[in-house]
Amino acid sequence: MKINVKKLDGRAILPTYGSDFSAGADLYALTDADIKIAPRETVLIHTGISIEIPVGYGGFIYARSGLSTRRGLAPANKVGVIDADYRGEIMVPLYNQSSEVQTVSCGDRIAQLVIAPFLKAEFELCEELDATDRGTSGFGSTGK
Repeated sequence: MKINVKKLDGRAILPTYGSDFSAGADLYALTDADIKIAPRETVLIHTGISIEIPVGYGGFIYARSGLSTRRGLAPANKVGVIDADYRGEIMVPLYNQSSEVQTVSCGDRIAQLVIAPFLKAEFELCEELDATDRGTSGFGSTGK
């Protein structure tokens, strides 16, 4: 599948896959200067790109495992969703969950983008739902 990408700034870096079997493509920071992110602070990081996602697919922005576990930087919204009709710049709200100030520089890999199909549901009001063994038990009810 080919995804059209538009550079909004000549310095922007197109998403890249780290290996042949990577599900997520790395997104890169586009900054004019280093950005300091204080502990428990969220900063919106530009990528300088916009993309054209095919109808029936979504773009899902996830944390990079190394960045989140080693430096405590991960998307503030946990998973960002890019709809097929959005043509604006991709931006990543990075949250610093560490106890130290973290620095993001131009060209740093800040998140990963997964392109995936989805099902569009039609929500229908009803009086009752089918019964199951689990019923209304939630939040840890199936684990130990």
